[in-house]
Amino acid sequence: MIRTEIYANRSVEEDIVESLSGLLPDLSYSIVEGVKGKGKAGIRHGTAIWPEVNVLYIIYSEEKDAALILQAVQDVKSAFPKEGVKLIQYEVRTLEERSTI
Repeated sequence: MIRTEIYANRSVEEDIVESLSGLLPDLSYSIVEGVKGKGKAGIRHGTAIWPEVNVLYIIYSEEKDAALILQAVQDVKSAFPKEGVKLIQYEVRTLEERSTI
């Protein structure tokens, strides 16, 4: 199983959802709103001084779907190259996949 984390500027939130839904209409995901932090694109604290915040998508999928998720995010990144969009994918095991705890 693959865990995908997508960190993105709120300005492209709907674009990411539309792109994901276009390639994987039955995809399940979680969205964490108001993500604060500091990265290469700057500080995002949601304050008067640093007003922007990000959104975080967390998706668990099979490997074949993870490739489509990557494609969907690359499409958004290509359409909005100056907006902060980062994708991280890594393999995980669920409790059901472990033989012992």
